[in-house]
Amino acid sequence: MVEPADLRKYSLFGGLLEDQIEKILPLMKHGSYNMGENIIHEGEPNDQIRFIISGRVAVVKNGIILMEFKEGDTVGEMEVLDMMPSVATVQALSPVEVTSLSNKDLHEVYKSDIAAFSLIVMNLARDLSRRLRHLDEAVTGSNGQALQHSEYFIS
Repeated sequence: MVEPADLRKYSLFGGLLEDQIEKILPLMKHGSYNMGENIIHEGEPNDQIRFIISGRVAVVKNGIILMEFKEGDTVGEMEVLDMMPSVATVQALSPVEVTSLSNKDLHEVYKSDIAAFSLIVMNLARDLSRRLRHLDEAVTGSNGQALQHSEYFIS
């Protein structure tokens, strides 16, 4: 069972009060995945932000690992915002436990607590901005020069 304190380690819940998190918890769903199992499938719809409770996952595109995430990280945010099919596969590198919040669940938060919804969306925008900034820095290198194509990928 996930507790409000467990969710405080996720930046998406930054600034939320404990009672706001307690109202969101019943909306969340739990999932377990075995090593090697796909959690999100490239090209398929995904309407859930998944919070990694335990384990490690890889974001894979065309057989190349783009990123790895672990406990305390989230995956699936892009598709929740843009409502497009998943751009990559997310695969379990170990046994993985997640809890998730769907687009529909976020709409329920919006209807019941606009302040909590606003904070979640702002935190989501910040998280995606940080990832984009990190990718920009990885692609251009520390000296601002573009790296070779083979160096674009983060492992």
